[in-house]
Amino acid sequence: MTDPESPDGRYTVLDPLAARYASWLRLPAAATADTDDEDPAEVRAMPVILRIERTDPPPRTALLEAAAAAAVAVCLDPRAEPAGEWHDEVAAWIGGRIRKVTRRARGAHWAAVQALPGITVTVAGAEVRALVPGRVVETPREVSRLQISGSELPPEPPAPVPPGLPVLWLNPTVELTAGKAAAQVGHATMLLAALLHADGRTDALTGWATQDFRCAVRTPTPAQWSTLHPTADPATAWRTHQLVAVRDAGFTEVAPGTITVLAQFP
Repeated sequence: MTDPESPDGRYTVLDPLAARYASWLRLPAAATADTDDEDPAEVRAMPVILRIERTDPPPRTALLEAAAAAAVAVCLDPRAEPAGEWHDEVAAWIGGRIRKVTRRARGAHWAAVQALPGITVTVAGAEVRALVPGRVVETPREVSRLQISGSELPPEPPAPVPPGLPVLWLNPTVELTAGKAAAQVGHATMLLAALLHADGRTDALTGWATQDFRCAVRTPTPAQWSTLHPTADPATAWRTHQLVAVRDAGFTEVAPGTITVLAQFP
């Protein structure tokens, strides 16, 4: 069944994510890391490839902004719509746990992943390619040979947030590698898009799409983070402040239940 406000079912692929957001955020922290019900052969993930050249690495903030845009761009690309060639894979992934596996690439390895289905986004010279998600056991060789570790980049001084863009606020109380942060901001943009669609705000979502899903990634002070942090009711936080929280499952780097990103739509 297609959404009457989304011609041909546009944007509906994210509906399962919106439907379970509130209940998922209220779960006890330990519950987010429970994978006992998973068949390892069916575990799915979106590969997110960060271009990090040895001699000229990109700015960390720009790389994260490119990753955030690339992840949601794959989900809302016309090829992910019900009649599109990517739909089955994207829908199967979103219907389960939205894992992302971030890897770094340079030189010929970066060139090789451009042939795989996905979208490359460039922000201020930083390049990220998000690939169509699939079963982890079927990860293409071009991707599996890439390193997961070693993606750390130094932070830059904070810059003003450009007007009119969603802002993805990184938790200042936890340390995240660039690779981990890239996955988390990708979750954030997907949640923003899902909740906009669930609210029937197709015009706002389409407008964001015309901006190539650009956003600003910033790290607030601990005091700012405390002010931003939503109430215990995620529905209220969204309704009153257009704010969503990314809660990590705790598979890598942080404890289960950690809020890694607060995403705010303008």
